[in-house]
Amino acid sequence: MDKFIIRGGRPLHGEITIGGAKNAGLKLLVAGLLTSERLVLTNVPHIADIATMRALLTQHGLSAEAVNGDKTTLSVGGILPAQKPLTTLCPKCGPLFWCLARC
Repeated sequence: MDKFIIRGGRPLHGEITIGGAKNAGLKLLVAGLLTSERLVLTNVPHIADIATMRALLTQHGLSAEAVNGDKTTLSVGGILPAQKPLTTLCPKCGPLFWCLARC
């Protein structure tokens, strides 16, 4: 496992860009259900699971869209019942069950 060893007692400053990760992106999209404020996620990877999760959230009345390359915006309004059976999306994306707790 990689690690950082920091010595010297001086404060650290700066920024680090972390590569987009599918598992983090999916969890953050679902976590967006917990706020009524607009959420903007950056560095979200362009993969099928993320697109499927956005489709599921949109189907339930949320605004979830990809903008400007690697950004995804999520706005929670009223949660709606499913317009299509979840079985049409669930086989495509394992972690969709995370959304059920919000319903």
